[in-house]
Amino acid sequence: MPRKQQADCILLIPFLGLSVLVGAVTRTYHLGIVEEYWDYVPQGKNIITGKSFAEDKLATLFLERGPNRIGGLYKKAVYRHYTDDTYSTEIPKPPWLGFLGPILRAEVGDVIVIHLKNFASRPYSLHPHGVFYNKDSEGALYPDGTSGKNKNDDMVPPGKNYTYVWPVREEYAPAPADANCLTWVYHSHIDAPKDICSGLIGPLLVCKEGVLNKYSGTRTDVDQEFVIMFTLVDENQSWYLDENIRHFCTDPDSVDKEDAVFRRSNKMHALNGYLFGNFPEPDMCVGESVSWHLFGMGNEIDIHSIYFYGNTFISRGHRTDVVNLFPATFLTTEMIAENPGKWMITCQVSDHLQAGMLGQYNVGNCRNDISHPKMKTKMKGHQRRYFIAAEKIIWDYGPQGYNKFSGLPLNASGSDSEFYFAQADNRIGGKYWKAQYVEYVDATFTQRKRLSEAEAHLGILGPVIKAEVGDILLVTFANKADKVYSILPHGVVYDKASDAAPNIDAVEPIKDTSSGLVGPLLVCKKGVLNADGTQKGIDKEFYLLFTVFDENLSRYLDENIQKFTWRPSSVDKEDKEFVKSNRMHAINGYMYGNQPGVNMCKKDRVSWHMIGMGTDTDMHGVYFQGNTIHIRGTHRDTLALFPHTSMTAFMQPDHAGIFMVFCSTMHHFTRGMSQIYEVNSCGNRDPSEQPYGMIRTFYIAAEEVEWDYAPNKNWEFEKQHLDAGGERHGDIFMNHTENWIGSQYKKVVYREYTNGEFVEIKARPPREEHLELLGPMIHAEVGDSILIIFKNKANRPYSISAHGVENMDSEKRLQVPMTKPGEIKTYRWNVPKRSGPGPSDPNCIPWVYYSTVNFVKDTYSGLIGPLIICREGVLNEKGRRSDVDYEFVLLFLIFNENESWYLDDNIKKYLNKDPRDFKHTDDFEESNRMHDKSYREDVYDLFPGTFQTIELFADHPGTWLLHCHVSDHIHAGMETTYTVLRNIDNRIPYSTKSPSGGASHPATVPSNEEPDKEQLYFFGKNLGPRGAKAALVILFIIGLLLLIVTVILSLRLRSARKQVAYREVQSCALPTDAL
Repeated sequence: MPRKQQADCILLIPFLGLSVLVGAVTRTYHLGIVEEYWDYVPQGKNIITGKSFAEDKLATLFLERGPNRIGGLYKKAVYRHYTDDTYSTEIPKPPWLGFLGPILRAEVGDVIVIHLKNFASRPYSLHPHGVFYNKDSEGALYPDGTSGKNKNDDMVPPGKNYTYVWPVREEYAPAPADANCLTWVYHSHIDAPKDICSGLIGPLLVCKEGVLNKYSGTRTDVDQEFVIMFTLVDENQSWYLDENIRHFCTDPDSVDKEDAVFRRSNKMHALNGYLFGNFPEPDMCVGESVSWHLFGMGNEIDIHSIYFYGNTFISRGHRTDVVNLFPATFLTTEMIAENPGKWMITCQVSDHLQAGMLGQYNVGNCRNDISHPKMKTKMKGHQRRYFIAAEKIIWDYGPQGYNKFSGLPLNASGSDSEFYFAQADNRIGGKYWKAQYVEYVDATFTQRKRLSEAEAHLGILGPVIKAEVGDILLVTFANKADKVYSILPHGVVYDKASDAAPNIDAVEPIKDTSSGLVGPLLVCKKGVLNADGTQKGIDKEFYLLFTVFDENLSRYLDENIQKFTWRPSSVDKEDKEFVKSNRMHAINGYMYGNQPGVNMCKKDRVSWHMIGMGTDTDMHGVYFQGNTIHIRGTHRDTLALFPHTSMTAFMQPDHAGIFMVFCSTMHHFTRGMSQIYEVNSCGNRDPSEQPYGMIRTFYIAAEEVEWDYAPNKNWEFEKQHLDAGGERHGDIFMNHTENWIGSQYKKVVYREYTNGEFVEIKARPPREEHLELLGPMIHAEVGDSILIIFKNKANRPYSISAHGVENMDSEKRLQVPMTKPGEIKTYRWNVPKRSGPGPSDPNCIPWVYYSTVNFVKDTYSGLIGPLIICREGVLNEKGRRSDVDYEFVLLFLIFNENESWYLDDNIKKYLNKDPRDFKHTDDFEESNRMHDKSYREDVYDLFPGTFQTIELFADHPGTWLLHCHVSDHIHAGMETTYTVLRNIDNRIPYSTKSPSGGASHPATVPSNEEPDKEQLYFFGKNLGPRGAKAALVILFIIGLLLLIVTVILSLRLRSARKQVAYREVQSCALPTDAL
């Protein structure tokens, strides 16, 4: 072998070693975007009921073609999977996947390469969730300051190709407690809402190492795997709406695209693009392990409570049969199919169920030797018997007759409650015929079981059914009402013989629950219940049902009209005001503080069982004033509650007084969804006598300002310019016209001053400039006392009150004292341990402070700010956090300027019109709903009245998009960008325990300190355990090869000195086999 060839071989060996050792799988997909026609009901009937759509008035609205109705067939754009870059042979997908794109799978450490070709008639792109990407593979169009090759990925023109590369890095791996594969999605992101509604979305699964088959790429850890997207596909948002109107409407010229009924007819309540049971049934066998990948997309009304009849599953470590999905929520649930039969999958939200959001799955006995596992195993617990009847009653939503908060009669003229409680010619008032579950002592159903004092708060709820794991519940049900009713449980196993699900008509459960038939079922761990059914270690239990009872959907609407309205013949049941007056915003069937029996003692161990029912408007932020609750290792005073779900929170009140529990969704609060709970001393010493540590003093004023929601409109205009063919969605909010105020409004804000003279405003440091409209960031540690010196520089009374802490000024009043214009008042907040982070919380948790003179109007007027409570030892001597480099506060809120105290002032100033004569049109009111975020996991669900902390390690430089993923909120401006600067001091992440224990939390360590062993900073990359191990092995091999080369060169040199010439190297000269 010539010497040159000899050298080439020696140099190739290190690269051969590297390729063998690194060996990450590159998973290549060839996707095409094609346009096709999609049928939402391919079988042409309601599969659940067996009826034709002509027999169902509501189904006809969505599915019947007409002069100005499109029907159930629409043109869409979809992702398709091909075998190679010729795009000539499509890879088939399972029928249940519907119009979703193919399932993309990868393991941690893999690289996903997507070759995308656009066969459609307009530009589209491909943007992923849940994996890493550089700017040239982001696939999202927005003003990010990029150009050239980093901009080409943003849109793929018709007929063109683009290749996206997505490495699946360690930080995107499923956590140890996660399922083996996490659910993510990919979608087009030129105008994301319109692209997705047009059909361009598909599932992306990121799995732990070793889960996927090496050759087929399918999973090896489960028997079956299914993907379902629950969404209201809004065809009004589709790029093909005009084409669909021309093609399918029999009189296209008669179509008014803004007509409310036409728009509703194009909102398809679908599972993967199927309605009314047309979803092809997933099949599985008894005993098989099944992974369900569920996700939601869409708009504000895309609030879904997904119920799997017949079987339970594990979701995020908890067993359940119902999960909640919201826009851009991705869930992986794991089921062992144990109960044979054909079972329904439904969205339990009333409107969605009516509109066809339901399908079926089939569990078969595939082998003769397998019977029903649950029934085969003998239950070893107790048999618990209940005798329950359905009875017709007259229910009073306000039995005490007055608003417990204002002291006014419920029908007082001009009050918020008058609309719901005043009887009139065409108003029912506050009493209704309803149905209720009632408990009896035995099967004769002659003697009712007397309610105890502890059950007085139940109201409209049926009796509490309790059981432990392993028990058998025997419920004897008697229908003593005048309609056909049933009783169906959640969270327990029942066979088809005990299935009370209404297979005849899916609308019936909506009528039944609206009529009042609902009750709590409590399933406890083994050994938790005493002989009398009470919980061990719990002093008080309360069950609260938060729902808007829609009496328009009740079986007794006509009877209620006849009995309670003064002129029944004058009632128009379709009148908007009449319909609205019958939607009763209640807790256990009570409104405006009329609920009895919610009393406890200080130091009692209290269990709150929360239940949600209703429709997409029933999204509740339940706030407990005065005390905190404990939920899964976290400390909060507000929890999120959704339709047809339930949860339990624990409280141990430490302060006596009268407190409110209410829904902090603004319009629910004003419409009566608020009650009172009372904490009595019962001989316990008031904790206010305990000593508190550091006193932190803040000088804060409320002052009126002129506020511009969009002082620089270049970003919005540039985005509209980039979005080829896009609509100018922001005009209604940004433009100042004859009838639109624009982006500038008079508001009132909290501002911090340097001292009690209130002359000099305290300058905000650069890292707090993002707060903008929000009040100052108040920090404190557990055990501190906060002193607020508050001056009201506005022209009407305001106050300052905080969540999570002890307001020491309210005493036993429901509200803190107000501060009149020009006055100065001192407010004191103590920070007990319960106000600080729980065991599973980060080092600091957020609360808010705001004015409570009129909670709704004060907040919409601008008075809100952040309160950050930290563990002991987290704050430095300047009162700032020492455990993180940056801290941001983001308020996501639609500022409804129609509810502001300053609306009339804004009409006068910006429209030059008299507010008394100005007509409030729908467009005007929409233009005043400013989708704002204090100018602020991949996707995080944030719900009304709730506060959360997210910790992020910024390791990827660039300008990135941050937005709310709700479609309307995107178009209305609830989006911005954030910038990650390049690393200048080589800080790297490590995991640290909190100062006082609890969960691990990320922090940083300078490059000259010892990093955590789980991270390695290597050639500008942060490597996890797997990457670090591979790097060390590679370095070892390279070192070994260099040693061998050095030895060989030394031998050559020595030989040369001895004048010995070697003309060739033998094939065994290098130990390649050992390598």
